[in-house]
Amino acid sequence: MLFQIKSYLKFLWHSKNEHAVHSPFVFHLITKCFYEKKSKPEYSILKEYRKSLLANKKTIEVTDFGAGSKVFKSNTRQIAKIAKTAGITRKRAELLFRITNYFQPESILEIGTSLGLATSALALGNPKASVTTLEGCPETANQCQLQLQKFNINNVELVLTKFSTYFSTSRFPLPASHLIYFDGNHSKKATLEYFELLLPTISNETVWIFDDIHWSPEMEAAWEIIKTHPKVTVTIDTFQWGLVFFRKEQEKEHFVIRV
Repeated sequence: MLFQIKSYLKFLWHSKNEHAVHSPFVFHLITKCFYEKKSKPEYSILKEYRKSLLANKKTIEVTDFGAGSKVFKSNTRQIAKIAKTAGITRKRAELLFRITNYFQPESILEIGTSLGLATSALALGNPKASVTTLEGCPETANQCQLQLQKFNINNVELVLTKFSTYFSTSRFPLPASHLIYFDGNHSKKATLEYFELLLPTISNETVWIFDDIHWSPEMEAAWEIIKTHPKVTVTIDTFQWGLVFFRKEQEKEHFVIRV
């Protein structure tokens, strides 16, 4: 916790808003997407999706996996508590919806489904997109599937798999994924492994979103390595997320933006 507090104070010191941004691409993204204040009909669906989970007192067996196949945690938890502590916040869900809606990706990959709070934002952001989401825990995957059906979100394929197993199967390499949301394993090793494995899927329009880039010293180290990769041209650090772009026409620039 102390590390995260220090990281946040450092972030605040270095962060800027749109007035300090001279890249037209990033300026437009900030002003037309990040800071867009108009209410959206989909926000109500996201709110009800969250409310439904927070009201669910059922307990399920939750299993988490490490970067490999080894199980490192298995316990019984209440769905409402998982949604409250492990799921994306309301504000972040709305921002994720806006980012998806802004870029209109045709294909989306989410690494780490949990109960689908982020999944629903991705799917609603572009209902025409093909969304693939990966989850290792059978019980949370099942609850997510029920939630998606309940709210008539039909453009999601939920794959029950260990992430490392999925990337080593015949389904890989994947076709171009225009948006990838990395929220499955907050370790340096796994984050960089997924980054390298998925590089063959990039296009000029690709956007990648890494969750919790300031969660730990090793996640910050992973973020610094990603920023310096030769194929990466633009990055945006919002503290919670790191956005990565591979636009060949852009100068290599790194932004720290308050949202």
